Amino acid sequence: MLRLACFLFLALFGLSSQAEVRVLTSIKPLQLIAAAVQDGVGQPEVLLPPGASPHHYALRPSDVRRVGEATLLYWIGPDLEGFLPRVLAGRSAPSVAVQELPGLQLRHFAEGQAHADDDHDEHDHDHRPGSLDAHLWLLPANAKVIAAKMAADLSAADSANAVRYQANLAAFSQRLDALDARLKPRLAGLTGKPFFVFHEAFDYFEAAYGLQHAGVFSVAAEVQPGAKHVAAMRARLQQAGPSCVFSEPPVRPRLAETLTAGLPVQLAELDALGVAAPLTAQGYEQLLDNLAGTLAGCLERL
Repeated sequence: MLRLACFLFLALFGLSSQAEVRVLTSIKPLQLIAAAVQDGVGQPEVLLPPGASPHHYALRPSDVRRVGEATLLYWIGPDLEGFLPRVLAGRSAPSVAVQELPGLQLRHFAEGQAHADDDHDEHDHDHRPGSLDAHLWLLPANAKVIAAKMAADLSAADSANAVRYQANLAAFSQRLDALDARLKPRLAGLTGKPFFVFHEAFDYFEAAYGLQHAGVFSVAAEVQPGAKHVAAMRARLQQAGPSCVFSEPPVRPRLAETLTAGLPVQLAELDALGVAAPLTAQGYEQLLDNLAGTLAGCLERL
């Protein structure tokens, strides 16, 4: 009887420990994909707070502890979160750099970006020409690849819920197909309408729906742009005519008002990191739908 009781205790302990799979993602878009896969079983955590830039984040001691305690950890890779590799080197549990997953459609920043003059660099200062464009989560097909990896990992770590993870994966894929079918006709009529961005983060989404930004108004965060730089960027806007200029939340660059004052330009925000998206099974779709809605809402008024 005692042996049977010990066996039952160990079995129950094993099941409960399987269910306690702690998923940690570096950024919210990956958290939203994980939330779709874990729906009804658990809720993933995220490392970066809302609005924090993955390009320049500084880990706190509490962040380092969370990295060490997570069962499964997902990040984009060294091309985005350059602050993570050193911390992950001391981690024994699995860490997945999703940029290395087979089956992803990857883009690289264009070589030889045009320079109007020495003080006017059209290329995003965070992104070297020829380097990997790590904003890969903005392509629905890539989100499917990432979700499939998460479902496989979770099924292995928590076999009691494997069927649920696979069902959630299938439902996620079907919802993305339905969303894609809705977005394509809405955005198709916007091809060729001029818009500018402050951060070259949307190329995957643009490519998926036939859009292309007309320019990047990028300045190094620690350097105030000179008068010559500002004049060159205003000249671009004047040449474009009615257009949209998109920044990212939570902070609109002060330069935005200076650049657009007196011009037929509309200012809006594109939320690449899903700051406004709810942490639900449908949160990732909401991120994409919000992008489409903001782009269409501005460009349709031109």
